[in-house]
Amino acid sequence: MSAGWPATLQHGDVGLRPIRRGDARVWARLRQESSDWLGRWEATLPRSAPSGTRSYGAAVRSLRQQASQGRALPFVTTYGDGDEMIGQVTVSGMTWGSARWAQIGYWIARPYAGRGITTTAVALATDHCFEALGLHRIEIAIRPENRSSLRIVDKLGFDRVGLAPRYLHIDGAWRDHLLFAITAEQVLPGGLIARADAAGVDR
Repeated sequence: MSAGWPATLQHGDVGLRPIRRGDARVWARLRQESSDWLGRWEATLPRSAPSGTRSYGAAVRSLRQQASQGRALPFVTTYGDGDEMIGQVTVSGMTWGSARWAQIGYWIARPYAGRGITTTAVALATDHCFEALGLHRIEIAIRPENRSSLRIVDKLGFDRVGLAPRYLHIDGAWRDHLLFAITAEQVLPGGLIARADAAGVDR
């Protein structure tokens, strides 16, 4: 891939770094401790899909392979002085050629929610996609009921572009999602970090 990956990004106490196999124990603990918090928004497989679950190690290998092919940026969110995982921000579906767009998905452990951390992390990832990789458009899909995620795109100035009925299989059923997008022209120069900082003053 280009010089844009692997990448470690930092703004104040919020950081992004590549996911590692060594994160497995922390990942499992966070997911267990925040299972009630995250469960409503978790991707699931429809009954028609092949059965079986993929291990954390297999998931990381897949993400790292996609990163090496220029199709994903699998970041871990960190906070404070250390680099221990508190969540994830994944840039996926990276498309080049005349499109040059990607999607961003994220989660954060419940003890860290409501502090503006994910807003800053999404801003960091989006700015990196625009500035270092030369992508043109970033899209985020959010269930209409997910007020926390809706606040993030509102703070960062993503435009609502439509409703996608039965867009993803989430928490056991096909769920509608609202689609939000932002383009490089809307944020450069300067980037989204300035908006994240301004939103932090108001939260």
